[in-house]
Amino acid sequence: MRDVSVTWLERVWRRTSLVQRLTCVALVPTAISAVLLVTLLTRHQMDTLHEMGRSTADAIAQQAASVSGEALRNGERREISHISQSIVQLPQVARVRISDRDGEIIADRVNGSIDDDDSLTVSREVLDPVSHRVVGSVTVDVSVEDAIAAQRTSVQNALLWLALSLFIAVMIGWSTARWLSAPLRNLAIAVRQLGLGDRTVVVPVTDDTEIGDLQRGFNGAASQLLHAQIGMEREIAMATEELARKNAALEAASVAKARFLAAASHDLRQPLYALTLFSSGLAVDEYDPVRLNRIAHIQECVEALDHLFSELLDLSRLETGAMPAVLRDVPLDEVFEEVSVNFRMVAEQHDLRLVVRTTGLWVRCDRTMVARILNNLVSNALRYTRCGGVLVGARRRLDGSVRVDVWDTGLGIGPEHLLHIFDEFYRVESGPEAGRPESTRRGLGLGLSTVQRLAGLLGTRAMVRSQPGKGSVFSITLPEVQPGKIEPPVTAAPGGGTPRDVVGMRVLVIDDEPSILAGISFLLGSWGCEVMTAEDAQQAMEAVHQWMQPPDIVISDLRLREGTGLDVIDLLDRYYRRRPGDPPPFARVLITGETRGDYLRNVDQTTTQVLYKPVSPERLHDVMVSAWAGHHAPV
Repeated sequence: MRDVSVTWLERVWRRTSLVQRLTCVALVPTAISAVLLVTLLTRHQMDTLHEMGRSTADAIAQQAASVSGEALRNGERREISHISQSIVQLPQVARVRISDRDGEIIADRVNGSIDDDDSLTVSREVLDPVSHRVVGSVTVDVSVEDAIAAQRTSVQNALLWLALSLFIAVMIGWSTARWLSAPLRNLAIAVRQLGLGDRTVVVPVTDDTEIGDLQRGFNGAASQLLHAQIGMEREIAMATEELARKNAALEAASVAKARFLAAASHDLRQPLYALTLFSSGLAVDEYDPVRLNRIAHIQECVEALDHLFSELLDLSRLETGAMPAVLRDVPLDEVFEEVSVNFRMVAEQHDLRLVVRTTGLWVRCDRTMVARILNNLVSNALRYTRCGGVLVGARRRLDGSVRVDVWDTGLGIGPEHLLHIFDEFYRVESGPEAGRPESTRRGLGLGLSTVQRLAGLLGTRAMVRSQPGKGSVFSITLPEVQPGKIEPPVTAAPGGGTPRDVVGMRVLVIDDEPSILAGISFLLGSWGCEVMTAEDAQQAMEAVHQWMQPPDIVISDLRLREGTGLDVIDLLDRYYRRRPGDPPPFARVLITGETRGDYLRNVDQTTTQVLYKPVSPERLHDVMVSAWAGHHAPV
């Protein structure tokens, strides 16, 4: 119970203001002193009144005893009655009783009513004046009612004066407390304003006491804080400007890097493309084993260059936004089968196992991007695996997504590399890799960076877990969809069939690089195609005039010395298309090393096949067949 009362008092005390506390501190001692003083004085006065009443009663009784002694000795009842009557009429005497020595009451006189609480009773023996023997007794009751009434009136007046004095003390204490607390209240307001950001707040110095020292100290602290804030703001502004300059420099460097990669991808791939075409043509009609071995080495070098430039090209296309994601419902088994076909032979050549687990799951994604991600991950896994193998699988998750994993039993990745494994040009040095074919040797460190960027375009993120010496697992998460209908491949040919080869096709090749024209002309000619070449629109028109019919396929570079390949294709289209609404007169294949989106924005990829240099002969052959089939497909 005591703890509860203490807690309640603490809560009340905490809720009081400083003025109330100072007033209470000043008033409580004064009130206690005044109440104690009034109580003591009243008690003393009451004791004094009772003592005075007792003295008065004793004197009256003594006087009555001396007067009535002779009358009692003589037995004069009448005289005794007169004596009692005269005594009872004295002030403050309420009753007089005179008794003989046998206790018989001879006279009993009463003056009004008698209240035992407001009277004092005194008895005295009556002595014989001669013999001094006891002849009776006298009892006198003295009333102190008037004295008590006067005392009560005095107490009431004292309480009124006490209340008035306490009220005056309260007013004086309240005013004094407000006067004392005003500087502190102003300091509290100034501190609150300072906390809200008012940096120019100053409190006036009211006196030279400790409060004045506190006010001056606050003003000095506020001034120092103002200077510190100004200095900090100046430093923050300078740091912000420096950060803005660095961000602008980084952004400019990023743009410059993207432009450099785009230019390098276009300009450097031109001779590489020609080298690819010529190296492929060297093996045509060649049967000498020595020469075929040299040609094979040349082709391996070209493939290695193609691999390195492909990484740069992918990075450039991702930097410039030239690879937007085209989302559709895709069966994962279709992508897995492509990965298996691409790398099964590589795994077998190095005594490794490539296990691709079939699954009936479908996902919403860009099929080409997912295939490129898995190809890069499987290629990396095979590159860093000495024994064991690689596993590709998919697992349904509880949140309605599918996690695609690529497991390997390779060298693993150290914890210090995991944070940077997806950075551009970051490679983990893991020892020599002699004896590996070009398809599995280390690249520029862009493969995993490309994986992460492609995953970002798909709205996901590539994750990695690894234990050094035991292997790694790379994962991406894709949204799951319900299985759909797999569309059959397009099959079309003259009369409804697909050609087995490109033999006999009329192909017009447009490029402003003579070496490329010579290489592709030689390659297509070795395939049995009828080839015409041109460097610009005028030569293209002159070339097609040598044919009685439109070309079957027009293969053009995007950027020419004068205009673009699209302009030349549109010119040929208008030349052959006699009436509006006629079907396209020929199939279109656009080959480019350009990655910037402004150059590719006007390409209609529904009617035009787009390839990026350098193009392998096998890829060019497949695209020519696909473009020709799509062109002749029934509408």
